[in-house]
Amino acid sequence: MIHMLSGFNLKDDESLETFRADYAAFVKDLEAAGVIAGASPLARRVADTPMDTVEDNPRQYFSVLSFRDRAQLDASYAHIEARAAPGTSSHLTMYRRLRDTVFTCWEDMG
Repeated sequence: MIHMLSGFNLKDDESLETFRADYAAFVKDLEAAGVIAGASPLARRVADTPMDTVEDNPRQYFSVLSFRDRAQLDASYAHIEARAAPGTSSHLTMYRRLRDTVFTCWEDMG
């Protein structure tokens, strides 16, 4: 499996509840297109613990998308990049609410 961690903040005038609905619609679109294997719920950072040691990461929210393999990962990117409906519209609606985005991909070593 390959996973993509998304770290981000919401723009100052955006509602978390509105974003949650947008994220759910985006995940549903990707699942319907068959370009993800799964998605985590949205998560909020817990920075006030010694277990959180990252000092230079101002992001407060996170999510993880999972892909069966590299082919599915690439298909997911191509799906969004090609402006394929409805996945792209839900991606743009969601993405426009964010700032400070960073994405990290990794593969399970099994």
